[in-house]
Amino acid sequence: MSIFADIQATFSRRDNALNQLLVINVLVFVVLLVVEAILTFTGAGVAYEVLMRQLALPSDLPGLLRHPWTLLTYAFTHQQFLHILFNMLNLYWFGMLVREYLGDRRLVSIYILGALAGALLFVLSYNLLPRLQVHLGIPMVGASAAVTAAIVAAATLLPDYTFSLFLIGPVRIKYIAAAVVLISIAGINGANPGGQIAHLGGALLGFVYIRQLQRGRDLGRPVVAAGEWISALLHGRPRLRVSHRSPQAAPAGSKRGPLAQPAQEEIDRILEKISRSGYESLSKEEKQKLFKASQQ
Repeated sequence: MSIFADIQATFSRRDNALNQLLVINVLVFVVLLVVEAILTFTGAGVAYEVLMRQLALPSDLPGLLRHPWTLLTYAFTHQQFLHILFNMLNLYWFGMLVREYLGDRRLVSIYILGALAGALLFVLSYNLLPRLQVHLGIPMVGASAAVTAAIVAAATLLPDYTFSLFLIGPVRIKYIAAAVVLISIAGINGANPGGQIAHLGGALLGFVYIRQLQRGRDLGRPVVAAGEWISALLHGRPRLRVSHRSPQAAPAGSKRGPLAQPAQEEIDRILEKISRSGYESLSKEEKQKLFKASQQ
């Protein structure tokens, strides 16, 4: 199977959001790498700078008003290999956890909302903080704010989940997330203060998103609705006709909402399966149900 066929297969599935986010970031990086090489070789390097202005997030308000789409495009744009490498590795590791327990749509919601929160804090800091106003106009690229949102969301969701780190050993992800936040805070006094501030915006969004979800409020609903509208527009699908019906009464003791609780009998069956075959024998749906039950 060719590379193009693999890419097409990645986007043909609806339950493949993590891989789709990874592929989009990598494709943008590769295309920019090739375009930069061609334009530089042909002596048209200025055209590459014009292209980057269409993708990078400007820190000045006039520039943002001229390029409002950069509030999102910056989060899929990288120019350095190590930058995209570490971002994609973190997105894969922590995004897998979010996707496994909350599903594809909420992973995308966290990524998009994290990017927007990081962009908002980045622009506000350059326009309100005197120390940064002298550098007003510096643009930002990279998925770091969105990835930080996924890291903190995963740590808020499953604080005691353990990763085995090279040369360190098993570490609970709440400590990894805390280290990421502390490094960003320390980096505000460094060479890239705006980027570190954007990381903090993503971290705050990841924490608030999970806390609100646990209280029954899904902040990502507008993102999901916008995604469905764009998908229907691209694929020419007819809009669903909504019919209003009287809601049926829910069974006694049941809960509705983003984290509705499964029945106790079902949880007992899952726990029995864990004792018999181990946690890894659970399906994705069973792991989600077990997590939901832990929120009681």
